[in-house]
Amino acid sequence: MPIIIDLDVQLARKKMSVNELAAAIGITAVNVSVLKNGRAKAVRFTTLDAICRVLECQPGDILRWEPGP
Repeated sequence: MPIIIDLDVQLARKKMSVNELAAAIGITAVNVSVLKNGRAKAVRFTTLDAICRVLECQPGDILRWEPGP
């Protein structure tokens, strides 16, 4: 998929674990891991809002598009 999720980069910058982010935004660690590992097919705006609020970043810091093969 040409949409790349850089959640792992933002988590590393904030020195935050998947479990800490999951607790802060109110979703399961499994769902955060799905996002982090690029296996998600969609993300709710409310989840994106919560991630950006906690990690103090912009949506573009987490999502980017790259041309496919």
